Amino acid sequence: MKTLILGLGNPILSDDGIGIRVARELKQKVKDVDVIEASVGGMSLLGHIQGYDKLIIIDSIKTDKGNPGDVYEMKPEDFVVTAHLSSLHGVNLSSAIELGRQLGYKIPQTIKIYAIEIEDNLTFSERCTEKVEASIPKVVKKIINGEDL
Repeated sequence: MKTLILGLGNPILSDDGIGIRVARELKQKVKDVDVIEASVGGMSLLGHIQGYDKLIIIDSIKTDKGNPGDVYEMKPEDFVVTAHLSSLHGVNLSSAIELGRQLGYKIPQTIKIYAIEIEDNLTFSERCTEKVEASIPKVVKKIINGEDL
C-alpha cells in the first residue's frame, strides 16, 4: 500500500507551520512511506496526493472550543461546507477530493487528517507557541504507533 504523509502549513507564520514541523519529525522516523511538506490548499493538493492508496494529512486548525495543542483526528467529510464559489482557489479539502475523483485523478481511498489546535497564526516566526510545540511528539507517536502506517 503506497502511503503519503503530507504536512501542510506556512512555516513562517508561527503555529500555522505545525503540520510541516510534524512532517519533518516523521521524515526522520518512518521508512517505506513518502513524507512531504506543502504550503498549498484546495485544488493544488491534487498534484501531491494522486497515485497514493493512503493519505495522512497534518495541519493546523483554529476553533472556538479547543485548547492550543489539542489534536483532532478527522476525515475530509468533516470539512464539507456548502458554498457557491466564483473561483477554484477557495475550494475546501472535501470538494477538491471529490472534484479530483470526478476528473479521473487516482485519489487515495483512505484519508486521515490530524488537525492540531493552534494559538497564533498571525505572527511571523519560524517557531510555534509553547503548547503547540509540545504537541509535536504526541502527534508523531499517534501516527507511528497507531494503525495509520
